[in-house]
Amino acid sequence: MLLIPCPHCGPRAEVEFRCGGEAHVVRPAEPESASDEVWRDYLFVRKSPKGVHFERWNHAHGCQRWFNVARDTVSDEILAVYRMGEAPPEVGR
Repeated sequence: MLLIPCPHCGPRAEVEFRCGGEAHVVRPAEPESASDEVWRDYLFVRKSPKGVHFERWNHAHGCQRWFNVARDTVSDEILAVYRMGEAPPEVGR
């Protein structure tokens, strides 16, 4: 079982959390004039790297707050946890 360090509550078991997908996905700047391809990329196209990946997580069975996690997809090791709105940390990019 993965132990996830919630930045608001401290370390908790992964069963308390829900992954919200890739972090730092930017909404189209002018949504009303964005093409279908731009919307497709924004809604569906995601990175799936082997190595460091930045994800959004929700502490669903705790404080219910969102935060970001830098996780190594090979080892499943959590490299950093940071609050929403903070810049992603430099971790083995």
